[in-house]
Amino acid sequence: MPRRFLVTGGAGYVGSHLVAALCDRGDTAVVLDNLSIGHRQAVPDGVELIEADLADAAAIDAVLKNGPWDAVFHFAALSQVGESMREPLRYLMQNAGNGMRLIDACVRHRVGRFVLSSTAALFSVTGDGLIPEDAPIDPNSAYGDSKWMIERTLRWASEVQGMRHACLRYFNAAGADPKGRLGEDHRPETHLMPLAIDAALGRRPPLTVFGNDYPTPDGTCVRDYIHVSDLAEAHLLAVDAMEDGDIRWNLGNGAGYSVMEILQAVERVSGLPVPHTISDRRAGDAASLVASAAPALRAGWQPKFADIDTIVRTAFLWRQAHPHGYGN
Repeated sequence: MPRRFLVTGGAGYVGSHLVAALCDRGDTAVVLDNLSIGHRQAVPDGVELIEADLADAAAIDAVLKNGPWDAVFHFAALSQVGESMREPLRYLMQNAGNGMRLIDACVRHRVGRFVLSSTAALFSVTGDGLIPEDAPIDPNSAYGDSKWMIERTLRWASEVQGMRHACLRYFNAAGADPKGRLGEDHRPETHLMPLAIDAALGRRPPLTVFGNDYPTPDGTCVRDYIHVSDLAEAHLLAVDAMEDGDIRWNLGNGAGYSVMEILQAVERVSGLPVPHTISDRRAGDAASLVASAAPALRAGWQPKFADIDTIVRTAFLWRQAHPHGYGN
């Protein structure tokens, strides 16, 4: 039976892919987005888009009042770690404050399930192994801390108010919709994969690789890359998995890729060189960040696009077809 969901930030990168997945299976999605980061063109035809800000309590109440809702998916957030260290209070007020305001409204309007698109940036990383759910939490950025504040708020909403929740933690969403409908369009773009693709296509200057002397096989940082459609499927699975209680899942492919391996994958897929230069390390960059996804895998999550060339290929095809992103 079709269900009805509210998706905050549903015009953004990961949120729009979740909306597409909901539509593909016949569910109803309503998108709430202020379009400060998201794109109206990323919302499928026929999907209701409510242009509103989570800081507007009256607008949020009006949306949630128009229920019932089977669940709320919460993606809307500022998400740049570096920026959060320059503007920490902005991140804490906007991400954590708005998240708390949304949770409070969901409790008041008897929304039974809440799925948070969280981050693995809330962990205190001390080694190079896979990061499990019970790893020490000590965010090294205001961005990570803002997500941790929302997670703690959800704990109390569950314990005291009975609202089930899922917190899904991951590092780097990557790739694009395999059907070519959606892709990655941040302004400015800061993610490695689209930057490498644009460098290969001659749309930007040579890429800067920050450090090649880390204790990794090729000296460059290793990171977890998860196809954005696989992330969407994990969010869908979490709604039903909450039947057995609250969820905290780390999501990852189980094997990270170095910066140089990403550049090499872009070169294999595109047949073009990726111009790049080597610079000094960036302050705060860990040598390796890869999440363990064991509980999610046990619950039935099965990434379909784990191969790095497949991830890069979907990103390359979308970016090649959309040289100006959604601005075409």
